[in-house]
Amino acid sequence: MTTNALYTDLSGYYDLMCADIDYPAQSQMLRRLHQLFGNQGRRHLDLACGSGPHVRHFIDMGFASSGLDLNQPMLELARQRCPEAQFSLQDMRSFAVAEAQDLITCFLYSLHYCGDLAGLGACLGRVHAALSPAGLFCFNAVDKTRIDNCSWARHTAVQGDSQFVFSSGWHYQGQGDRQSLRLAIEKTTQGVTQSWEDEHPMVAVDFAELQQLLAPDFEVHVLAHDYQKIEPWDGQAGNALFVCVKK
Repeated sequence: MTTNALYTDLSGYYDLMCADIDYPAQSQMLRRLHQLFGNQGRRHLDLACGSGPHVRHFIDMGFASSGLDLNQPMLELARQRCPEAQFSLQDMRSFAVAEAQDLITCFLYSLHYCGDLAGLGACLGRVHAALSPAGLFCFNAVDKTRIDNCSWARHTAVQGDSQFVFSSGWHYQGQGDRQSLRLAIEKTTQGVTQSWEDEHPMVAVDFAELQQLLAPDFEVHVLAHDYQKIEPWDGQAGNALFVCVKK
């Protein structure tokens, strides 16, 4: 399959793929972080918003929430979920907004979709330009030096008379600024199994590099990747939550 074909061709399965994600907890945590570090404004933009579950929760919390994504089928699902929100087909490396945003989020490690360090730098520049004074940018990331190529996350789900097995895993070759996200789906219906595999190119970065990229334009707080409590990153875990206040 071609790059991103899984999301384009199987967008109807996206919510099943993400069935184990605690969207309410993630959204509530970002609301708390906005209360602690942000400017208390209510304009919110979700980068790589997918089918819009985070946007839905932010709207329900009283934000004027919007989203952007590169995938039109995903945006159609998002519009069905959040008819009152504004969604746009844009690349997060080159996006523009009509009015400054108080909070910009990027969940599910989607910032890695920037592809390479140049793309990541371009995205961070667009985020900084889009934020209002003292606006907040929050995202999660994985450190390339801590990736275990043999580690896969798996979960199952049922839809109608079909059972699905979803698998995902990071892969890094050990050098350079490219890594990949490997995805697989198995669908079994009445004893017949179909399978899809895809591999998405991602930017590879370690947390020291990431902090250096952010430092000129943001005050950066690196937190543990835990949506139940706010704690500093321990310096060892391979993933973390970045909370960045516009300078």
